Amino acid sequence: ARYKIYIIDEVHMLSKHAFNALLKTLEEPPEHVKFVFATTEIRKVPVTVLSRCQRFDLRRIDMETLGKHFRDITEKEGARISEAALQLISRAADGSVRDGLSLLDQAISHTAHGEGGEIDEAEIREMLGLADRSQSFQLLEAVLAGDVAPALKLLDQLYREGADPQAVLEDLLEITHWLTRIKVVPDAADAAQVPEIERIRGKDLEGRLSIATLARAWQMLLKGLAEVRQAPSPIQAAEMILVRMAYVADLPTPADAIRELDRGSEQGPEQGSTWGEGEKPRESASPPRKATQAESDKPLPEPPPPPAPEAQLTGTGDAPVIPPPTSEAVPETALETVPDMVPGAIDRPNPVTLEQIAKLAADTGRDRLHRFLTGDVRLTRFEPGRIEFNTRAGASGDMVQALREFLNSATARSWTVTVANEAGAPTLEQQQQEGARDSKAEAAGHPLVKAVLETFPGSTIEEVRPPPAPETGQGVAHESEEDRDGG
Repeated sequence: ARYKIYIIDEVHMLSKHAFNALLKTLEEPPEHVKFVFATTEIRKVPVTVLSRCQRFDLRRIDMETLGKHFRDITEKEGARISEAALQLISRAADGSVRDGLSLLDQAISHTAHGEGGEIDEAEIREMLGLADRSQSFQLLEAVLAGDVAPALKLLDQLYREGADPQAVLEDLLEITHWLTRIKVVPDAADAAQVPEIERIRGKDLEGRLSIATLARAWQMLLKGLAEVRQAPSPIQAAEMILVRMAYVADLPTPADAIRELDRGSEQGPEQGSTWGEGEKPRESASPPRKATQAESDKPLPEPPPPPAPEAQLTGTGDAPVIPPPTSEAVPETALETVPDMVPGAIDRPNPVTLEQIAKLAADTGRDRLHRFLTGDVRLTRFEPGRIEFNTRAGASGDMVQALREFLNSATARSWTVTVANEAGAPTLEQQQQEGARDSKAEAAGHPLVKAVLETFPGSTIEEVRPPPAPETGQGVAHESEEDRDGG
């Protein structure tokens, strides 16, 4: 042959030493040798290798082309498979021919279609752990209508039939995206590759839902999917997600709530106030009676004691600061100033920053929790009583529950701990390291430090310490007296 072709698949899996050995050949390749590298992780390939290659980015293949390709293969192999089953395999392949061929080979080899039988959609769904598409539409419709009992019953049925809870939520996410798309672009529902059930059920369901409802469902499902992946029991986490979605379905959207508030403020406090169903303003059981002469001569009762001091705002956007308790007995009504304070826990610490929580964990001997807070927690949102964060890759999954139990038992308020999907701020250790680097860079620019570094070549700045606080009190006064005497 004129050329020797070497194809290396998943080239990003090569070690550093293997890349270094290959680099010499790439720099001076023989004229009769050609290398073809294939990878799905282009960022893991060293830049020195990429600079010596011609790069071709291959796009994902659409479902229609994949379906035709798989149909040709099944005909050549003598296998019979339904069109709906091929669509499921094409969708699961996600644009990859290799992944689709693996699924197709698995379907032909392992499905119980019998001698001369046809592989149907139900067998492929069972093989992939997917729920029936019509049942997924029915489940989403029940949840968005607020019917939590039928939704949980249907989820339990799908789970007993072999559907994976994570796959069920992914189906609901896909349907939510589909409904939003055909609501924005109605012509998308009439495409030739769209299955009939998605066209009919999608048009019917999207006409009864608003964009705000679909967007809210998308966000809740997306966050719930991460909870299912981290939960010790995925089916329990999936059930709680459906319960939350069904409860939120009865609540107004933020835009509707703002309009109601604006309408109430325009009508005034009397006309704008509305009463819920079955609620009416209380009326006196009997008409007011006039006070008698004997009652009018009675001394007036003493005024009630002043209320407990309320939480004061710092004015900087930080959490409320509660005045320290006095030596007097604190009445029970004092806890009403901070709604989420735990009754009877007024003497516990009340941390208002992540740094204070980490310090509290260290002071109480919770070393493992302290390492988790400083090295693994990337904060996305923090306010007293609520903490939302993203964890570093490789962090222990049980530390989230440990943090929740620690905060609710060791602090003066109840806490809500949530794991978010979006990237958070740097960890406390990273912030400390960045601060140390900035301090070293600032110190290196000082003229005296520059002079020291130039005088002693090879010397480095190991640590920058803040100056000690000036001493106050009698020691300073005594020293000044001695200075005056000496002067």
